[in-house]
Amino acid sequence: MDLASSILFPELESAFQPAHTSGILPSQKIAELIEAGHITARSPIREEQIQPASIDLRLGPLAYRVRAGLLPGATTVERKLEQFGYQQVDLARPALLEKGCVYIVPLEESLALPPQIGARGNPKSTIGRLDVFTRLMADYGVEFDRIPAGYTGKLYVEIVPQSFGVVVREGLRIYQARFIKGNPRSADTMLKDIDRVSPLVFSDNDRPGEANINNGLRISLDLEGAPGSDIVGYKARRSAPPVELDKVDYFDPNDFWEPLVKPRQRQMIIDPDDFYLLLSKERICVRPEYAAELVPYDPQVGEFRVHYAGFFDPGFGYGSGDINGTPAVLEVRAHGVPFLFADGQTIGRLVFEQLLSTPSKIYGPAIGSSYQRQGLSLSKQFRRS
Repeated sequence: MDLASSILFPELESAFQPAHTSGILPSQKIAELIEAGHITARSPIREEQIQPASIDLRLGPLAYRVRAGLLPGATTVERKLEQFGYQQVDLARPALLEKGCVYIVPLEESLALPPQIGARGNPKSTIGRLDVFTRLMADYGVEFDRIPAGYTGKLYVEIVPQSFGVVVREGLRIYQARFIKGNPRSADTMLKDIDRVSPLVFSDNDRPGEANINNGLRISLDLEGAPGSDIVGYKARRSAPPVELDKVDYFDPNDFWEPLVKPRQRQMIIDPDDFYLLLSKERICVRPEYAAELVPYDPQVGEFRVHYAGFFDPGFGYGSGDINGTPAVLEVRAHGVPFLFADGQTIGRLVFEQLLSTPSKIYGPAIGSSYQRQGLSLSKQFRRS
């Protein structure tokens, strides 16, 4: 066994027994991946890129505008681009990615994973709330957002702005990857055991709620709204200006979003050509020993997509045990036909996965997390007051 593998996987040493033999790698294990050379980059990887159960990935210096999305299959992404044709975009300075166009961007980070470690990708929350469709790609890949165990090679992200054009630049962090050993998904029996010890959901009165556990944690739609507010969601305006992703607390939300007032009968139709930000009725807690992911599309509950950015970090809605849950902001698009929603209707499900061990970082303001204790929040580019 080489030294790097010995450091990264001490469970292979008889003198050490890990917390779990399969699971999502926590922040300190991701740091060990970097230290051992399993994650490398064109420029040094920064500490703030390492999240509780993932690493932020940075845009490289070039983007390629293409006619359609693609998967490389039996070749590399770069060879596929050469066959398919592209228009090059320089990201060394801020550049506009136009609404409705497809771009493929090589990332700063590359991988040389150990044979027992794979990865899974997801956009960061800010990108999902801006209706920017993104997918992770790898050389010889046959599916999006999945990196096979032992992969060695470059990483790429496909970017399709949908409601707004976006201005991006080299080094911007819009995507993230989780690293996985084995098959860590939690069964419903485990979720019920967790809920008995530490509630998975809370209600608005700060009391533990009833967790609807069925092939994951089911969550429902809130069309009642917060006390003192008639706003239950937002719909993206169709003729809005571009969003500069570097800006924080900058743009007037009224130029980009139409507030949705609480419907009189607590029902609402969503149209397939529109993008909506809505809120879960449940306030969700993710204990530090676990990570969760919102399943983007479940035909059992309806023909719609419920999120783009679905990673829920260890400590989301939990902190150090001092937070009684945080609602999930839902990024919703109907598929094909209009769809009628009602208050309290099941809209999605969260799948929980155990970590190999408790992370050294927990989701929250201390590590720059933007949405702990959130209500119905727009992305950080928009003014809050």
